[in-house]
Amino acid sequence: MTVCNMAIEAGATAGVIAPDEKTAAYLSETMLKPTNWTSMQPDPDAEYDRVVTIDGASVRPVVTWGTNPGENSSIDGTVPADAHPESLEYMGLSVGTAMKSIEIDQCFIGSCTNSRISDLRAAAEVLKGQKVVVPTIITPGSVGVKRQAEREGLHDIFQDAGALWTHSSCGPCLGMSVGVIAPGTRVVSSTNRNFQGRMGDGGRVHLASPQVVAASAVMGRIASPSDVPAAREVVPA
Repeated sequence: MTVCNMAIEAGATAGVIAPDEKTAAYLSETMLKPTNWTSMQPDPDAEYDRVVTIDGASVRPVVTWGTNPGENSSIDGTVPADAHPESLEYMGLSVGTAMKSIEIDQCFIGSCTNSRISDLRAAAEVLKGQKVVVPTIITPGSVGVKRQAEREGLHDIFQDAGALWTHSSCGPCLGMSVGVIAPGTRVVSSTNRNFQGRMGDGGRVHLASPQVVAASAVMGRIASPSDVPAAREVVPA
């Protein structure tokens, strides 16, 4: 669903992925209760302009450095030499800056794109037993997701880590309410848009996955989950 959602940012008119049994199993847990989703397949004799094969397991997490989702680098990489000057000026970065060296002011996990129950579970795995060092807001993608997360105790993990657990709503994502960022404030966000002023006038937004956002919240800089030290076991007194 995230790939289809973001296909527009890549220049497509629409993004469609043929559903399989895994898709049907996921949707069966929602109110949609699908019965024949897997029958929606391309024609056997369908022709394509181009076929591209990607090994998803080999893809490293990417984080944006600029002001659109396409202006990104591997989390282990740097701001590229061909970076657009206007984007660099707005983001306060320079060519060659290591992504993991970028210090941040705030973190946000939410939006329609990356705040499903699976996303929250992944973020909780990173935050369990940790403490965030920058203000961190976590917003579930729907009321149903919120209730499921609370049944599983994920909200306790988030709040124990020092994050703010909110109701499902549109707020920080579009700079409307709850954590609107100030000019020059740098935030790592799991949202799907990062144009100038997206989360607040003059705010600097780095798009990343929920796991990377969670790790960054703990480290105070753009970071991958592997950078987070093992959580200390709390022994009751």
